[in-house]
Amino acid sequence: MAGKVIAVIRVYPKELTENFEPLLNKVQNAIRNSVYELVKWEATDIAFGYKALDIYFLMPEDIERGTEELEELVKSIDEVDNIDVIYVTRIGA
Repeated sequence: MAGKVIAVIRVYPKELTENFEPLLNKVQNAIRNSVYELVKWEATDIAFGYKALDIYFLMPEDIERGTEELEELVKSIDEVDNIDVIYVTRIGA
């Protein structure tokens, strides 16, 4: 059985916001029929009141192209300006 990995993706919204719920709903919709699962999120201060969103995704470790498909799904959301993969780690067998 393949292991799982946690991938943390930092999402930079196009607009300043304190309420990330609408963006999170769109992320959930984007990954709905995929192998990715949103397990946690937290707002991260960047600068001058601008906040990004660190989203923790659970995904199979043996997925082809690593996080590339997940990145494309998140980047396809209109409110997203840019993303960075912050961290990827294996969690169990």
